[in-house]
Amino acid sequence: MICSAQTHTDAHGRNCTNAETRQDDVLPHSYTGGFTMAELLVVVAVIALFVVLAQMHLFGLLRKNTFRAQMQELVSTMQMAASSAAETGRRYEIVINITEQVYELKHITGSEIYVDRPEETPGEIIARNNLSESCRFVYVWFDDGIDTNSRAWFRVGPSGWQNGGKIVLVDEKDRPYSIVVNRINRIVALQEGDVEFLEPKPKNELPF
Repeated sequence: MICSAQTHTDAHGRNCTNAETRQDDVLPHSYTGGFTMAELLVVVAVIALFVVLAQMHLFGLLRKNTFRAQMQELVSTMQMAASSAAETGRRYEIVINITEQVYELKHITGSEIYVDRPEETPGEIIARNNLSESCRFVYVWFDDGIDTNSRAWFRVGPSGWQNGGKIVLVDEKDRPYSIVVNRINRIVALQEGDVEFLEPKPKNELPF
């Protein structure tokens, strides 16, 4: 490329420059790097895969937390009932309906207690919670050897739990967990698995 310039003076005495540019050779355009369509599709696909994996991981954590939260809520309800009974002298009843997957906390207000018909025991329902599909009751076993998969209840008063045992639940993958009720020390604890208990022996098998 050749450039030439000429300077002259116009009628008003000002310097003016006339420039002339002549392009002898045309240089090739320099190549600008960038993504091709195929490369863009690969990048988008990889990003979409990471997003899906992150969503699946988050969804799994939420389901796990939901299951844990429901179990912990039941444990906390039973612990609160035991603590309140020891401090105030009141009596409480936790009714577990395995068929309907629901449990209730009742404050027993009357002197009459119906062993076989807990719903008829006079009292005030304080809390009622339904379980979701990610947390389900399976059965309840009492420390006197009785178990049920329909309806059960635990009563607690100033002297502690009337009976002990375990409440077995499963998560969405059918993994078992046990809520253990200890009638001796009032402790209600959550443990993984279907906890084994020593079966009570008949009176005729006891050495004393």
